[in-house]
Amino acid sequence: MEIVQVVGLGLIGTIFTIVVKQYRPELALQLSLVVGLIIFILMVDRIAVIVDVMRRLAEEANIDLVYVNTILKVIGIAYIAEFGAQICRDAGENIIASKIEFAGKIMIMVLGVPIMISILESILQLLP
Repeated sequence: MEIVQVVGLGLIGTIFTIVVKQYRPELALQLSLVVGLIIFILMVDRIAVIVDVMRRLAEEANIDLVYVNTILKVIGIAYIAEFGAQICRDAGENIIASKIEFAGKIMIMVLGVPIMISILESILQLLP
């Protein structure tokens, strides 16, 4: 029931943030950041388990770890970009949030280029 603890922490953090925002708005954003980071830190062990399982499955299936690592990097970039963008939105900076999302998408595209090239090379080898 770890999700109950995470949701409880989030709700308590939200209530404190709302109360603090009335008197010290600059501290409210910092409190929100701290709660978000605590929740992220609580999930790091879970993320590590998922990464280990994916790598083990890839090794058993004789899949090149380059592809698995690329997929994990893409997932990491997506989550980090979303986390950063949401923090910016909470602070009322929608333009910066959209630029973070844009940068995340570009980085994901860059990581995908070697895989696309590999797929195209494989297709070209199959053609007469």
